[in-house]
Amino acid sequence: MSASINRLFGVAKKTVLITGGSRGIGKMLATGYVNAGARVIISSRSEDALLETVESIKSTTENPNPELFHIASNVASREGCEQLAEDVKEFLPDNRLDVLLNNAGNAWGEPLDRTSGKMNWGWDRVLDLNLKGVFYLTRACLPYMKRESQSDDPSRIINIGSVVGMIPQSAPTHAYDVSKAGVHHLTKKLSHDLAPHNITVNALAPGFVPSKMSEGLAAYASFDEIAKNTPMGRLGNEDDMVGCAIYLSSKASAWTTGVIINVDGGAVGGMQIPLASDDLE
Repeated sequence: MSASINRLFGVAKKTVLITGGSRGIGKMLATGYVNAGARVIISSRSEDALLETVESIKSTTENPNPELFHIASNVASREGCEQLAEDVKEFLPDNRLDVLLNNAGNAWGEPLDRTSGKMNWGWDRVLDLNLKGVFYLTRACLPYMKRESQSDDPSRIINIGSVVGMIPQSAPTHAYDVSKAGVHHLTKKLSHDLAPHNITVNALAPGFVPSKMSEGLAAYASFDEIAKNTPMGRLGNEDDMVGCAIYLSSKASAWTTGVIINVDGGAVGGMQIPLASDDLE
């Protein structure tokens, strides 16, 4: 049984590129893939942050021979995405990339009636990284991912969306919510386009997972309140993120594409429409 499970869910020796890999969910994913024996390349804008993350993961990993590399890059522009795709070649055995994990993202929120002058800046900044970057980097990495023939273990593209791409949150995060809805739709569109090249395209839609980026939501609700309002009664963690990503990278999901998986403790699926008291009589 164990051999069969390893065959289905193993990712050892696969080469994985994770954007936004120096912190938050990206760091969680990098740690999980390294522990599982994958060859991992992480990218973010800060060289110092990347070095710190590489040192942290290597000092705590369960893998006795970790392969973890880093590239400083900015995937908020087409040029930055194309440069990352060029730089990553150095770390690709036979110019082959098995898994591209589009995780880099940022958030910004401001009430519509506020006139701080940051509205245009915030909107463009979020859309450039969260949505445009996914498209441009995916396109730039395709030469390493396309396969000439179909197989039962295709290349994988995994995009990090969000439950707020399905159900807008009450916080004034208009650009973030819209960007994640765009990521979901782009995932479905690309899954159709890339299937003939033996590439699957799927997305994870996390619920609330504590990270540096999500700290800003504390101004609208405490972590305890968010956990209490989640059907399963807790926040997300590293195991939740890694488990689903490993599935989407393994042979177990070889025939799964164009799918958005909610990893949210039931936040979306458990929604209930409030009823007036008269309706209950």
